[in-house]
Amino acid sequence: MNLQILPLRGVPLVKGGENLGSVLLEVLDHSNLTLEDDDVVVVAQKIVSKAENRMVALASVTPSPRAQELAIEVDKDPRLVELILRESVAIVRKKKGVLITRHRLGFVAANSGIDQSNVEHSNGEHALLLPLAPDRSAQEIRAILVEGTNTNIGVIISDSVNRPWRLGSVGIAIGVANTAVLDDRRGDTDLFGRVLNITVSNRADSIATAALLVMGETDESIPVAVVRGLSRVAGPDGAYRGNRQIEEDLFQ
Repeated sequence: MNLQILPLRGVPLVKGGENLGSVLLEVLDHSNLTLEDDDVVVVAQKIVSKAENRMVALASVTPSPRAQELAIEVDKDPRLVELILRESVAIVRKKKGVLITRHRLGFVAANSGIDQSNVEHSNGEHALLLPLAPDRSAQEIRAILVEGTNTNIGVIISDSVNRPWRLGSVGIAIGVANTAVLDDRRGDTDLFGRVLNITVSNRADSIATAALLVMGETDESIPVAVVRGLSRVAGPDGAYRGNRQIEEDLFQ
């Protein structure tokens, strides 16, 4: 395997209402990067959310009594807490400065995945919410890229999260199209012939994390990367397949 992670440079600042697939296709047309079969195009969640008008002005948010009470407890802006509650189905952990929730999409994240970094605040504070249906977003981006490049590719929409027992953030896949999410090796054998009973790797998250090494998280201005050289793994797409079911969550 000759794995490559290739940055797509020149992606402009994305505006609300733009067709992101068409934007990326135009950037590809003017770049030195040509897509190949089995490439996986990893797209940062931020530009997907911006294109889908998921930016919210905090001035437009009226916090509920519950949000106001919780905001005092966690020392956060009550308007932001209101958005966090709207995007979540449950509060997992809370303390001063920390609010961890189970997002409506099924995964656990700080602040329901809502971000205020790399967001324009010149006209007042804003917050950027995750896409409403990121698997669908990935499918729509893929359809345009496939038609425009005549290639069979996968698309992953990535976000970064922190993990309970490790420092630092890693990438996760919140939207997946035409790429197996899980590589289930249960029933296979190891080097010594022992049958594997629990070995399931999250392939989509691993790809998202690899791409993050090139895309960065601060001012790199590389919101898209192409992961090339992966062997194709059979399996269904849809990022929701990587969520652990609540009844299997031993740490709730």
